[in-house]
Amino acid sequence: MRTSILLTLLAAPLALTACNSGDTEMPMQTDEMAMDSADMPVMRSEGNAQTGSAEGTVTAIDPEAGTITIEHGPVEAVDWPAMTMAFESSDMMRTQVAEGDDVTFQFRTTDAGGEIVSITKK
Repeated sequence: MRTSILLTLLAAPLALTACNSGDTEMPMQTDEMAMDSADMPVMRSEGNAQTGSAEGTVTAIDPEAGTITIEHGPVEAVDWPAMTMAFESSDMMRTQVAEGDDVTFQFRTTDAGGEIVSITKK
């Protein structure tokens, strides 16, 4: 009787290993959702994100890139010099402004540069 128990205990892990031998992907963790990569939002590291506000002039709006380019003055809160830079923005924000508009805007820094949180015409 001990021999059959021992063989069962030895065979079970081998059988389970054989069942998974064709699997090349790691199983999902329980808190992950299954979705196509096209449906997944871009993940941003917000551990080092900073926020700031500035005034400037809209120099370009690019719906395809999802950006508003603004020529702005220095931003002491994030230690930026005066520059012209493209900020990520929502569709709604891109419809609220036009090239040449003077604006005040709030933003947060991202790995790509910056993302506008709110924008208003002056």
